[in-house]
Amino acid sequence: MNTGLKITAFAAALAATFGTAYGVGQGLDPVVAAGPPEHDGGHGGHAGHGTPPAGGLQISERGYTLDLRTPRVTAGERGDLRFTIRDSEGRAVTAYQREHDKELHLVVASRDLTTYRHLHPTRSPDGTWSTPVDLPRAGGYRVFADFTPARKDTGNLTLGADLAVAGRYDPKDLPAPEATARTDGYEVRLTGGLRPGRPSELKLRVSRDGEPVTDLQPYLGAYGHLVALRSGDLAYLHVHPNGEPGDGTTEPGPDISFTATAPSSGSYRLFLDFRHDGVVRTAAFTVRAGGAAPGTTPGATETTGDTEDTGDTGEHSSGGHGDGHGH
Repeated sequence: MNTGLKITAFAAALAATFGTAYGVGQGLDPVVAAGPPEHDGGHGGHAGHGTPPAGGLQISERGYTLDLRTPRVTAGERGDLRFTIRDSEGRAVTAYQREHDKELHLVVASRDLTTYRHLHPTRSPDGTWSTPVDLPRAGGYRVFADFTPARKDTGNLTLGADLAVAGRYDPKDLPAPEATARTDGYEVRLTGGLRPGRPSELKLRVSRDGEPVTDLQPYLGAYGHLVALRSGDLAYLHVHPNGEPGDGTTEPGPDISFTATAPSSGSYRLFLDFRHDGVVRTAAFTVRAGGAAPGTTPGATETTGDTEDTGDTGEHSSGGHGDGHGH
């Protein structure tokens, strides 16, 4: 057989092999491997001139690295998530500035943005952080560590790493925008929206049984805590509350106000944590920044008290939002 015929025959055999493998793969339910994912080297930074940098897209930044010691867990099983923040010399960081009542805030979100956890891990003297975690659905997740090292010249950082949750994978679509979210008997209405490259106000009004809630309790130094993640790459936005408890002007509800700047056009998922009657609850929203169809109202998707997919750990109601871990 001459060289040309040999190459042709080999290519045909190779195509047949891959065709068979594809056919077998199509006939199986998708399963997330239990092996560790490859860490995302990140493409963080500015989304455009004059826009704020998006956080969480890099595992290392400004000499600090998120060393995720638990790269995989199993869906529906309670596990222990462990990690360390390391400096440029590889040493574990043990000194932090407190931000919003905590040294470090940990957020875990699924790539489809339908599962969310806001966790507050504990730090051992050697710098290892740990927290219980129970994620109900398999798939790819992102872990965000939001912190400020004690060194005053560093500033705040949000580092991100990939987490694999093993099990049968059932991907979900991003929920559509809607103006109101319901969670555990509470109704939260969102007004305002995100604008690319420009600060804008997001106001959330909390009510229960049709009555405004006017006795919200402080949570993380404010009457509410808001996390925004960009759909597609899960860029993490820093959202700042307007006012704080005890400043003489900020009321404990029903309105909670935040200011945020979207680094780009696109869809974002907002997660509001608020405390009332000693319990932290979470309302989830989908918002489109720029490029929305005329007449589209930025808003929320409904969540119910028995959902398992969103929540902060700790003082949550038994409606399924929390992991039962105290703050």
